[in-house]
Amino acid sequence: MLVLIVLIVMTGMYNYYYKIKFGPEQPIPFSHRFHAGSKNISCMLCHSTAATSDVAGMPPLQTCMLCHRSIIINYPPIEKLRRHYFKNEPVVWNRVLKLPDFVYFSHRMHIINGIDCGTCHGNVKDMDRIKEAKQITMGFCIQCHRDNNATTDCYTCHR
Repeated sequence: MLVLIVLIVMTGMYNYYYKIKFGPEQPIPFSHRFHAGSKNISCMLCHSTAATSDVAGMPPLQTCMLCHRSIIINYPPIEKLRRHYFKNEPVVWNRVLKLPDFVYFSHRMHIINGIDCGTCHGNVKDMDRIKEAKQITMGFCIQCHRDNNATTDCYTCHR
């Protein structure tokens, strides 16, 4: 019992001092650490629209079912995912990142220009639940544009 109390206190102190921020809980747990990290699945397999549109978007359940038609189908979170798929019910994921409405951002333009997803999203290979790893501010974006010799014309992001 004493060991449990010490662990709880130490975890609380660690979280307080290092400001660990977990991303929002999702209706179906999904570990980027496992999928992108351990299994080395590319961001583009699931977020395929990032290369062709402004929005990366959430993958359709059909993408999940490429593997989970036959892999760990009896694991409770995967059972839930499969129920949604077979009932044709969307999973309503909780949004992690949202830019203000007055900001225009194109994932496609960043991917085309070789900007790694981790530049803005952090190292998702180390995250179970996705969190806002960096504060995406105007200063952050302008510095990135300067570092990559991209335009800093206001109209690029404010249309």
